Amino acid sequence: MTEPKAAKDIPIYTISAAAKILDISVHTLRMYEREGLIVPFKKESNQRLYSQEDIDRINCIRNEIKEKKISINGIKTIYSMIPCWDIVKCTKKEREKCGSFNGSNSPCWTYNHNLNVCGTKNCRDCIVYSQYSECNNVKELIKSISK
Repeated sequence: MTEPKAAKDIPIYTISAAAKILDISVHTLRMYEREGLIVPFKKESNQRLYSQEDIDRINCIRNEIKEKKISINGIKTIYSMIPCWDIVKCTKKEREKCGSFNGSNSPCWTYNHNLNVCGTKNCRDCIVYSQYSECNNVKELIKSISK
């Protein structure tokens, strides 16, 4: 039986609980965050919390690293190729000022977007991060673009 989507979205695990579930160190989780692979929920106190979706995303990332031998930089590069500007419908003027559009090897959610439509959005809630950066969805997005 699968959990309802809403239940999977709720950030309930502390960083130490998430690390234990994933069988990795807290340091590794913080590194994934620093590298821009994940965007944990942060309380006002700055305490990180993780949802079941976050746990699933991290498991997928770890699988890519361990089984497919894709490096962290490789994963960041793949994420940087997600056409966020098209998904969120940035204007041409916004694209001119956007670090993600103008070339990089980091996911769009790692940039300061104060000069475009994403400036008022929480990256964790953005469709680009929440939907298109999931492991299987990146490939499906690329397939849909090539049609």
